[in-house]
Amino acid sequence: MARPLRLEFPGAVYHVTSRGDRREPIFLDDEDRQQFLRLLGLEVRQQGWQLYAYCLMSNHFHLLIETPEPNLGRGMRRLNGVYTQAFNRRHGLVGHLFQGRYKAIVVDRDAYLSELCRYVVLNPVRAGMVAQPDMWPWSSYAATVGAAAAPDWLAVDAVRSLFHPSGASAKRAYARFVAQGMGLAAPWTNLAGQMYLGDDAFLARMEKLAAEQPAEDVPAVQRRPLRPGHEVIVDAVAKVYGLEPAALLSRESQQAFQVMVYLLRRVANLSLKEVAQLASISPPRVSQIQAKIEANPPTGQLAAVLEAIK
Repeated sequence: MARPLRLEFPGAVYHVTSRGDRREPIFLDDEDRQQFLRLLGLEVRQQGWQLYAYCLMSNHFHLLIETPEPNLGRGMRRLNGVYTQAFNRRHGLVGHLFQGRYKAIVVDRDAYLSELCRYVVLNPVRAGMVAQPDMWPWSSYAATVGAAAAPDWLAVDAVRSLFHPSGASAKRAYARFVAQGMGLAAPWTNLAGQMYLGDDAFLARMEKLAAEQPAEDVPAVQRRPLRPGHEVIVDAVAKVYGLEPAALLSRESQQAFQVMVYLLRRVANLSLKEVAQLASISPPRVSQIQAKIEANPPTGQLAAVLEAIK
C-alpha cells in the first residue's frame, strides 16, 4: 500500500490532525485533555516548534505548527505514542488509540496562516458543540485573545502580530477576525495533492521538494500536486471570453459559464459539491453541464478555448 508523503523542511507550516481508531474518542474526560496538553507542551519545547493554534475535539485534534527544523515526524510520533501509552494505562486498555498515522497538510504561510489560526479554533462551533469559540475551553482561542493565561509553548504573540502590531488592539483584531469566520466554509477548496494548501508558486516549490525526496511508494498525486486552482480557471475563462471574473460567475455568458463549470470538474478536479458552491448552482446542475459537454464534444471556437485553458 502506498504510504502518505511526509514532506519536511526548515520553516514548514503544517495543519496536523489525528483521529481516533474507528473514530472513537481519544479523550474520555478533562484529565485526558490536560495530559495531552502537557505532553504537547513538552514536545513543542523539545522540537523547537512554533505552535500557533490547537483544538482538542472528542475523537480528534487539530494543531497548526511551524517547524524551524525538519522534525515534524519525530515530534508527532512521540506525542501520539506517549499519549497512547498514558491513555491506555489510565483506562486499563491496550492497543491502538489513533487511526493510523497523523495527517499533515503543508501550508503556504503567507497566504493561509491567519485563516488557519481562525479555522482551528472554530471547529467546536462548526461541529455544533458550542455557539461561540470562547465557550470551548480546549482550544488556543481564550489564550490568544487574552481571556486565559497562555502557556509558554503557545505562540500567542506571533498570532496576534498577524492582525495588529500592538497588544490590546491585536487581541481585539484577532477576536473580530475569528468572529467573521463563523459560518464560512472550511479553507480546503484549494487543497492540492491531498496535502498542499497554497498558490501555484507555492505548489511548484513543494513539487520540487517532493521530487527530491526518494520515496518510490509515495502516491503519484502527492508527488505531483500541481493542478490549476479555481481562481486560475475562472480568470482564464473570463479572459478568453472578454469578461470580468464577476461577470463570468454571474452568468452573463452561459457558454463561458458552462465551460468554467466543466473545467473546474475536469481540470481542477474539484468535487461536485465544491463546484456547485463556487458556481452557486446545485450539484445535479453541475453534473448536467459536465454530461452535456462530454456527450457533445465541442468544436470550433469552444474546442480551442477548452484546449487552451487545459
